[in-house]
Parts: sequence; structure tokens; C-alpha cells
Amino acid sequence: GATNQGARVCLSADEIEQAHRDGVTIVMPCVENGQALGGDVAYLKPLYDLGARYLTLTHFGHNALGDSSNPRKELGDPEQEHGGLSALGRAVVAELNRLGMLVDIAHTSKNTMMQAAQLSRTPVLSTHSCIKAICDNARNLDDEQLDMLGKIGGVVQVTAVPGFLKAGGKADQVTIADYCDHVDYAVKRIGIEHVGISSDFDGGGGFVGWKDASECGNVTAELLNRGYGAREIGLLWGGNFLRLLRLA
Repeated sequence: GATNQGARVCLSADEIEQAHRDGVTIVMPCVENGQALGGDVAYLKPLYDLGARYLTLTHFGHNALGDSSNPRKELGDPEQEHGGLSALGRAVVAELNRLGMLVDIAHTSKNTMMQAAQLSRTPVLSTHSCIKAICDNARNLDDEQLDMLGKIGGVVQVTAVPGFLKAGGKADQVTIADYCDHVDYAVKRIGIEHVGISSDFDGGGGFVGWKDASECGNVTAELLNRGYGAREIGLLWGGNFLRLLRLA
């Protein structure tokens, strides 16, 4: 493969593809948690101007934009605060669409996710979630959510966080096979065009066989063993994300 010549900040799909051809590590800025807007939709444009190309609407805990999949009880969060997106959240989705930023529904409650999916003019994605049918974790997407992503042309990027992959999962027990079971499930349910791969190495991701970026080949090897071809593997490893980026 190409030798790594450092990292390059990329703000478009074309720039990402050029950096890949040049053998350079790609950095695409984003904002994880709409709380960063301070309750004002006007702060999205400066973030876009700084290079952010997607916004994760919520994180752990509800915020002014909408409900999270994980209420912060220690901060006084009720189970639901807005019943999904707030009025501000709906305005933020519209502004993300206008600016050409993607709407990331990782960390949102089911109501927030379903409402954002129906509202957004660009297909929404989850940058890092797993599959609820395999592991019943609040952060994971259920079949109805997956079907919605398939219907609107969205994407779920399956993440490498052990506790989302397997009940009580720990980094030394979860395997590449466990991970690829989630990928398989989503592909069978909604099609290869709607599934991707994500690691979240800085947020608890990583397990035996895939503990850092140097071991990504192990994931590809398992997918090849399961019958995925070059085209499918290309879509999973970023092709589907780039399609959404171009649509945005």
C-alpha cells in the first residue's frame, strides 16, 4: 500500500479520495454533541467555516436539541425531555441541510432519530452504533430504526465498542467475529449500501484483534472469509459515508 505521509484535513469527498490516492491519513472535522451550539442555531455556520462536516445531535444526556439514548440521571434527566427533537433541534436539522453538513444520529433516542430521519433532506447516518437485535444496549439501533435508514438511504456505521457488541462485553472477550455479526445483520436487513465500519478508538472502542488502526486488515480478512467482495468492502470502509457526504 501507499506510505503514510502524515495527516491532511479534508472537507469534501473529493479531497478525501485525493488524500487516499496520495497515501495520506485523512482527518474530517466534526462536532460530537449539539450542546456545543449553546442553544443557538447561528453557531452552526462558524463551526462549518472551521471545517466541521457533520454534527452528532446529542451525546450522553439530553440537550437543548433533543433526547439522548442515555439520559443522565445524575444530572436530573427524565426518561424523555422533548419526546424526540425540540423546536431548536428541528431548526438545527434544517440548518445542517442548508450548510451541507451531515446529521449524525448516534447517541440519540429512538424518537429523536426517527424524527430527524423523516425531517432531514439529506439521509441521516449513525457514525457509531451497533445492532440492538444482537445486543440490547440503549445506544444500539433496533430493526425499525434500521428499516428507516434503509428507506431514506441512510447509513449505520457499526462501532467497535465491546459493550455495544455483546452484553457485558469486555475488550479481552469480544472478537472480530462478534463485530462482523453486527455488520452481517445490518447488511442482510437493509442492504450493503446502508452499512459502514467505525472504530471509536478514542471513545472505548477496540477489542482483541482490532485494538488500533494497524489491525484494520483483520476486519477486512473476516469480511472476505464471509464472502464480501472488493466492492462491498469498499462501501463498508467509507464508500457509503462518501456517498452521503456528496449528497449533503
